[in-house]
Amino acid sequence: MSIRPWVVVEAPDRRGLRRVTMGGRTVGSAWSSGDLRRILRRLDFPDDIDLDDTAFIYWRGGGSGTWPDRPWRRRATFALMMAGLLASMVLSAMVGWPDATGALTFAQRMTGVLFVLSGLVQGMAAVAAFDYWGRRQVRISGAVVLLGVLIALGTDSLLLVMWLEEAEYTPYLLIFLPLWCWSLWALVVLVREDCWKGVPRPKRFAAGVVATALLTGVSLAYSTMYEPTAAPMHLSLKAKFGAARADRGLPFVHVPLTLHMKNTGGIPVYITNDIYTVRGRDAMYSESPGPEDMLREWRETAGRLRGPWNLGDAELYADSLRGTVISTSHVYGPGKWLEVGQEFSVERVFQIPKDAPYGTVAVGMQVSYMRKDRGKLDVDEFKTPHYTWRENEGRYYCPWDECGQQLIYNGRVRHNNNLINVTRKPRFVRAIWVPGESPTSSISSIDFWDTKSSPQEVRRELDRYGAASVRADAEVPVAELLRSAGL
Repeated sequence: MSIRPWVVVEAPDRRGLRRVTMGGRTVGSAWSSGDLRRILRRLDFPDDIDLDDTAFIYWRGGGSGTWPDRPWRRRATFALMMAGLLASMVLSAMVGWPDATGALTFAQRMTGVLFVLSGLVQGMAAVAAFDYWGRRQVRISGAVVLLGVLIALGTDSLLLVMWLEEAEYTPYLLIFLPLWCWSLWALVVLVREDCWKGVPRPKRFAAGVVATALLTGVSLAYSTMYEPTAAPMHLSLKAKFGAARADRGLPFVHVPLTLHMKNTGGIPVYITNDIYTVRGRDAMYSESPGPEDMLREWRETAGRLRGPWNLGDAELYADSLRGTVISTSHVYGPGKWLEVGQEFSVERVFQIPKDAPYGTVAVGMQVSYMRKDRGKLDVDEFKTPHYTWRENEGRYYCPWDECGQQLIYNGRVRHNNNLINVTRKPRFVRAIWVPGESPTSSISSIDFWDTKSSPQEVRRELDRYGAASVRADAEVPVAELLRSAGL
């Protein structure tokens, strides 16, 4: 018989785990006497071996009754740590995946990829937690768990700060706010246990974590602040009258009209509303007016006329200026878009009587649009018009005597940076089109077209999504049209 025991049970560590060696070789570790018997059974010891028999087992730092492990506390800590890491992994994937797969810019896609990779690291940390709250057979398992917790704390803190900017209710708040509290608790637990001690080079590990955090922060700042505003946005419009033609059987003149638009900027744009309106202008003429007549005319017509005369003309020989709508319609259509360099042209024809009282005919063309690199518009929903005077339109119905003839376009818009989507209420683009009127469009958190939004919110959202409008006008004398028609 050997003069030294076959099995040595080491003193418990601070968690209560006792290492078991045999012949100087580690053969396992035990939380309890039951774990020790399983190890001994694997080493071909009998099931009923006496654990106090010093001929076979030598105890250090306590005998067979010294098992300081608190299994329920350890398992509860492990379960809570595992649940938080898995939930953080899911949150990171939910935030990053839409940008990683659908963002229009490279920087925003990379931001989404970083969030997805962060989720993968948190998944690895959840796996490492098995070992760290178990027998710790992998030296860096604690450091991996710490890295996952730090990522969760950084992600949740970023979401919380962005949410505090406007403090709007969003279902994601019920996820990242509890996870932020959880990450603080998890960080305290890991720091108390000095979980980084198993890392071979802890300073390099810390430097890598800091460098990763800085790169992530720079990428987020670039994608959310600089990059969306770096590319210029510009839409050019042109309207031109063609040579008129006399009708063969009716006393009318057909006037061709060419409308043209082109995206001359550096980013694609959505068209949110557009209109063109042709108006005829007639007036009473006087051969010898006085200067005071011109000022009186300006006072009476300023702000009353539409189209190119919407500031009110002041003419010495013209009085009682009036504008009459001849033709009006959409140009391109809400919900459509123009890529960089793409252009669109359409030719229309309108009619005026040969003896029309108009002195000139003018066209006003106005287009409202928004940056496509900042948001994704649900075009299938938005491009469908709702006629307010039809009772079958449901919530869009409004009696004719109250709302007149209005077309409503309404659709959800998602910001191209998904961090904004998860920290804000949903946003909707709403456009109202009325024949002969300037088209209006707004962006707000209100989905109902007849509910007034806060002007401050509308201005903020229009700026956030890069909304703008552009206008073009053209005017031609009726005498020139009649001459081109041979009259």
